[in-house]
Amino acid sequence: MIARVWHGWTKVEDADGYEAHLKPELLPGVSKMPGFAGSYLLRRMVGEEVEFVTVLLWDSIEGIRTLAGPDYETAVIPEERKKYLKRFDAKAAHFEVVAEQQ
Repeated sequence: MIARVWHGWTKVEDADGYEAHLKPELLPGVSKMPGFAGSYLLRRMVGEEVEFVTVLLWDSIEGIRTLAGPDYETAVIPEERKKYLKRFDAKAAHFEVVAEQQ
């Protein structure tokens, strides 16, 4: 399993609006894509900003390429959500999930 991890930051006053756009699905249609295995949305206050971390779980890199294209590290941010973001990672990081406990 592969975890795709991305960070974005908002102003405090934009955080609730941004979060509302991410629920119930982080990216439009992502849950129906082949290889999608789940997601997490994380939020925390950092000084005068709110940091969001998205973790998308995939069966393989191939599923991520279906989402993001050949340059699969490039961040996928729908245009209507960019207005909420103060700054964001241009690239997502990908990690092999080597252990899981629930």
